[in-house]
Amino acid sequence: MKRYCYEHEHIMFQEAFRSFLQQEVVPFRDEWIEAGLVPREVYFKAGEHGFLIPQAPESLGGVGIDDFRFQQIVAEEIGLCGETGFMPQLHSTMIAPYILNHGSDYLKEKYIPKTITGEYILSVAMTEPDAGSDLAGLRSCAVDKGDHYLLNGNKTYISNGICGDLFVVAARTNPEKPRAISLFVVESNWDGVRVGAKLKKMGMKSQDTIELFLDNVKVPKENLIGEAHQGFKYLMGGLSKERLICAIQNIGMAEYAFKLTKEFVSNRKVFGKPLSQMQNTQFKMAELRARIDMAQAFVDAIVSNTNRGEHDSVAASKAKLLTSELLCDVADEGVQLHGGAGYMDEYPISRVFTDSRITRIFAGTSEIMKLIIARSIFE
Repeated sequence: MKRYCYEHEHIMFQEAFRSFLQQEVVPFRDEWIEAGLVPREVYFKAGEHGFLIPQAPESLGGVGIDDFRFQQIVAEEIGLCGETGFMPQLHSTMIAPYILNHGSDYLKEKYIPKTITGEYILSVAMTEPDAGSDLAGLRSCAVDKGDHYLLNGNKTYISNGICGDLFVVAARTNPEKPRAISLFVVESNWDGVRVGAKLKKMGMKSQDTIELFLDNVKVPKENLIGEAHQGFKYLMGGLSKERLICAIQNIGMAEYAFKLTKEFVSNRKVFGKPLSQMQNTQFKMAELRARIDMAQAFVDAIVSNTNRGEHDSVAASKAKLLTSELLCDVADEGVQLHGGAGYMDEYPISRVFTDSRITRIFAGTSEIMKLIIARSIFE
């Protein structure tokens, strides 16, 4: 289905970023998966081309593009090439806005310029061993000591953990109030900050995911993001765009999986004719094509509304729910239509299958998305 959401400048940006991925990312994917890590140099190169945090103002070294479609293009193209290790959208759209939107001038001037160039890589530390989607269950705490906070806690499933230079850490600052959470910018080289071993995962092998240990970390008062105890509100606002970005990438990845499967069934012969001529194959592919196009139209509409200043957290939750389920279905049908080949790592559809499973969990599980949507219906 033809889309009309991008204008000339968006198409130029899209072509430039697509070319960057084909030159600097795709050829090295197997190497990075083997190493379990995306090298820092890729972020430097992305920064040199202006692909990191395009929404940052010119005064901080950005280009000041207040148009969410540019961030949409980054997430979309990452999905379309099947990449799950190099995640500039995590850096630029999911984490940087906490500092840009709520941080003091001091925090912006100290950290944002180097995150735009890729010298600093951002990570967010919310999830804990006993608190995933339930942010009110956080146990990490930050105690006000006058000129600093004393931060303690354990975080887990932290993406960009090994390469990360700056962590946006969520911690409780009033033990008597479940939602009294504050956000802090924590530097990875501070005393008391310890990055744990790289976690072994089902998929997304080149995305460095770790545990983070915070032991009596002295956080300067200046590194508090926004107001004390307001972190829950900031996180809820940030998670809305995070879920939208996830939905955008999910559709891109679904397109990638669909393309892989289309090519395979067109070339694979069964009983003397291409598998693509079998009615079962045609019906399966037709259904998936229709679902992808419908999801794309819905997400494009949400992005358009976002550009108008309408931030609809329920719509973002719907998009995240539907596209993550869609991606998993496309990957599963792709493996099935590949037959035995689909189970082999040499075929990219196998990697899509294992990489896609987490999309129904991170940024809020499908069950949490359903709860959010249900509340909007019945309250």
